[in-house]
Amino acid sequence: MTHVVTDACVRCKYTDCVDVCPVDCFKEGAQFLVIDPDECIDCAVCIPECPVNAIYAEEDLPADQRHFTAINRDLAPQWPVISKSREPLPDAEQWKDRANKYATLTA
Repeated sequence: MTHVVTDACVRCKYTDCVDVCPVDCFKEGAQFLVIDPDECIDCAVCIPECPVNAIYAEEDLPADQRHFTAINRDLAPQWPVISKSREPLPDAEQWKDRANKYATLTA
């Protein structure tokens, strides 16, 4: 199994999780992170580091977040590795408690 970044990361992009990842499996897009399922070793050290609870073990994904398994898998090969934390997006505080943020993104 792998871990999955979900909707809570969208438009926030807190990166506390990347500092603890022993295999650098996080990939960075403009609006959120994903986990490369081919690199993730299922160690779970990233889960408690996420301030918005955006990371789940694949088998623990809430039903309304299961589509993020495919989103992580599909975007990971396209995005660069992020291995050091950075500042969250400038308006992260305004977005952190909102739901269905992925639907607000434009291509």
